[in-house]
Amino acid sequence: MKQESLFSNPDNDQNTPLANRVRPTTLEEFVGQQHLIGDHKVLKDIIDQDKIPSIIFWGPPGVGKTTLAEIIAKKTKANFITFSAVTTGINDIKKVMKEAELNREMGQKTIVFIDEIHRFNKAQQDAFLPFVEKGSITLVGATTENPSFEINSALLSRCKVFVLKSLTTDDLVTLIKNTLTNPMAFPKLKIDIDDDTIQMIAAYANGDARVALNTLEMAVINSETKDNTVKVDLNDINQLLNTKSLRYDKHGEEHYNIISALHKSMRNSDTDSAIYWVTRMMEGGEDPLYIARRLVRFASEDIGLADTNALNVAINAFQACQFLGMPECNVHLVETVIYLSVAPKSNATYKALLAAQKDVKKYGNLPVPLQIRNAPTKLMKNLGYGKGYELAHNYKDKLTTMKTVPKEVENSQYYFPTEQGKERFFKQRLENIKQWHLNNDDKKD
Repeated sequence: MKQESLFSNPDNDQNTPLANRVRPTTLEEFVGQQHLIGDHKVLKDIIDQDKIPSIIFWGPPGVGKTTLAEIIAKKTKANFITFSAVTTGINDIKKVMKEAELNREMGQKTIVFIDEIHRFNKAQQDAFLPFVEKGSITLVGATTENPSFEINSALLSRCKVFVLKSLTTDDLVTLIKNTLTNPMAFPKLKIDIDDDTIQMIAAYANGDARVALNTLEMAVINSETKDNTVKVDLNDINQLLNTKSLRYDKHGEEHYNIISALHKSMRNSDTDSAIYWVTRMMEGGEDPLYIARRLVRFASEDIGLADTNALNVAINAFQACQFLGMPECNVHLVETVIYLSVAPKSNATYKALLAAQKDVKKYGNLPVPLQIRNAPTKLMKNLGYGKGYELAHNYKDKLTTMKTVPKEVENSQYYFPTEQGKERFFKQRLENIKQWHLNNDDKKD
């Protein structure tokens, strides 16, 4: 039994949203996700070869999950079926799965696409499992939620997860320009729009192609038309963008400027400024977990060991946001912003990371010194693994003269602690360790 795809053909329906009218039908038309569909990338290869395994597309809204599923549907020779978590019951699943099993016996493959698979409950997900295991179906799921938490582990273990990223502003600019040249976008109309206006729409969309195209469509609909030419300018866009991103960005700053302002205010210990910026983000409808993640990063990047409790506070705020959501968690975010702003600052940890990364890139895969290698087998012991290892706990000062890095980086120092907050104690401890080595390394036989 051949099941019809839920993907409609918008060719002659101008009431269909623009995002559907211009939806790519080939990988060559697809914008973004080059880490997956670029030349010689695994997803591109399996689609081109029509060798689709069971897969999960995981990523934020508007990045191409459903579009990739439609491209697979158009390219594959398999029977392609779609399910909706909202309207599909267990009996519906079992009925189609039986048909898929019969098709398999006759040599016909079946691909089942489930959009928003995280909305399927455990029983619904379990209904697919035996058919995935037997190979009766190939499952293609799309989700905005972490599949580790939202998809049954048994089902997830049989799927390859592809992580889709938010589109960049450049990606969205390309998408908009491609749309403007697509004959299905605005038939019989010429759209007069400059690069600055396109850039503003792309920035407003914040990585979401659907938002970008919906905004473009609204701009065209609400702009003046003369002689079949629509003139869209910045003033039209400014009047149009009066929703979440407008309140978030009402003076024309782009999304990244607001988070940058929050970071730099906290880094400069400007507490009231930081409170203002985080409030702007929350009032603009920003995802509280996004803010919380940035605060967790800030706690280590800009405070580090100057205040060893900063990371705990940030993690606690993240968990509070998970438990409560908005608006209840807004006070937790403000409390954390105040703490991080007032805390002593040090980027020594971050600079240590950058310095170590530089050496790793410079020297490549240096071998681990034999004395600190593990030796679980007799052969490895015979090869000298672990020979000469000195257990620090067996020595008075809990220090040894044993070398623990390759010679090429033996004299590299990555961490330079500051005098800020608790980091002064780390600095003193490291100075004591360094002095110990100066006094003892030369005595080693």
